[in-house]
Amino acid sequence: MTAYVFPGQGAQFSGMGKNLYESSESARQMFDKANEILGFEITKIMFEGTDEELKQTNVTQPAIFLHSVILASTIEDFKPDMVAGHSLGEFSALVTAGALSFEDGLKLVSQRANAMQRACEINPSTMAAILNLADNVVEDICAGIDGVVVAANYNCPGQLVISGTIEAVTVACEQLKAAGAKRALILPVGGAFHSPLMEPAREELAAAIESTTFSTPSCPIYQNVNAQPSTDVATIKANLIAQLTGPVRWTQSVQNMVADGATKFVECGPGKVLQGLVKKIAPETETAGV
Repeated sequence: MTAYVFPGQGAQFSGMGKNLYESSESARQMFDKANEILGFEITKIMFEGTDEELKQTNVTQPAIFLHSVILASTIEDFKPDMVAGHSLGEFSALVTAGALSFEDGLKLVSQRANAMQRACEINPSTMAAILNLADNVVEDICAGIDGVVVAANYNCPGQLVISGTIEAVTVACEQLKAAGAKRALILPVGGAFHSPLMEPAREELAAAIESTTFSTPSCPIYQNVNAQPSTDVATIKANLIAQLTGPVRWTQSVQNMVADGATKFVECGPGKVLQGLVKKIAPETETAGV
C-alpha cells in the first residue's frame, strides 16, 4: 500500500513550483487562480522571492500548499491508499484526497496563516528542537516548568520540538540539556505553533472550517492530533481545528500507517524532510519524492 505525505512549514525554497508553471497548462491555471484568490501574486514570490520573503507565514503556508497540491494534480493515476500531512500539510492531504476543493483549501490555509501570524503578535513565543532524548523525559520536564511549554512536534524518535513562551522554552532547553539532550536548539520561527498560545488562531480558524463544505475523502487521512485514520467529515473538521493548539504526532502517524499496511511513502511537495523522518521512523519501508 502506498501512502502520500505532504510537508509543512520549513520546506519552502526560492523557485518552488516554477517548472510546474512552465511545463503544465493545468498547473498554470491553478497558480493563476491562486493569485486571484489570495489577492496578491504569490507566484512571483514563489518563483523569484528571497528566503526572507518566503519565510513570512502568510506566504510560506499557501506557497507550500500550492506546490504540494498542484504537484499531486499532475500525477497520472493518483490513487493513494492513505494520506497524511505534517501540520499545514494536512490541508494539502485533504485536498488531494477530495475532502476539500482546491479553492476552499487555499482559502482556509490563507486564513490559518494570517490567524497564526496574529496569535504570534499577541504572545511573543518560540519553539525549540530537542535531540536524542526520550519523548516521555521531554514531556515530564516541560510539565514541571512554570509558564507555557509543551511537546509540539513528535517528528521521529529522538527528535521532538517543544513550543511555548520564550522564557519557558529557554528554561526547558537548559533543563533538557542537563537531562542529557544532545541538542536543545531554539528555532527561527514566528511563534509557539501547536501550543495553547495558538488559542486565538484556533477560535478564528474554527469558524472558517465550520462554514466550509467538506466531503468524504477517497482514502483515510491520518490526522496530526491523534495519529488515527479518519474518513468521517465531522471528525476531520474537529481534528483540523484541534491541530492548531495540539501536537503534531508524526512519529505515531507513520507507525500507524505502517501497521495498517503502508509499505511505500511518497512525499509530495517541496523538499525531502518527510522522507528523512519516515526513514528514521520506519526504515523497512520504501520512500520516494514526486
